[in-house]
Amino acid sequence: MNIHSRKGGKLTPAVIRGKFGHAFMTGPTQSQGENYAIARIDLPDAGTHGWQVRMQRRGIKYGKFFADRLHGHPDRALVAARRWRDALLEKLTDQARICERSQRNSSGVVGVSKITVCSSNGTTYHFWQATWSPAPGQRRCVKFSIKRYGDREAFQRAVEARTEGIQP
Repeated sequence: MNIHSRKGGKLTPAVIRGKFGHAFMTGPTQSQGENYAIARIDLPDAGTHGWQVRMQRRGIKYGKFFADRLHGHPDRALVAARRWRDALLEKLTDQARICERSQRNSSGVVGVSKITVCSSNGTTYHFWQATWSPAPGQRRCVKFSIKRYGDREAFQRAVEARTEGIQP
């Protein structure tokens, strides 16, 4: 996630850590941490300091800004942002999709598909790919080469990987 500030009409990277030492979500390692979907916004030139919650589910974007000034302190603004985010996640979890086989699915197994990847030199590679979501906001994907395993075994390995991946 990139946070930018305007300086002289140009976009420049803003402070990654605020003056209170809070870090915003920086990548996959924090994707499900306590600050999931929360970013620190410090734009001194605009007088904007606070926490931004941003999420997208099923094509709908959700967001809200929690200003330090309004909440009296950055820590209290962060607590408010987390509460709002948690309430939103709770509401959205109730609307979770039930995975069913799509009519477009030619493999017959939800989350398993045959894919072709073209390299920059023009070589094409064929795989059976398994995808699943081990936890909300996370996605796992594994590919099995048809050239290496053969079509049948690559497919079987993809099915097994997905089955193991979705086990609680």
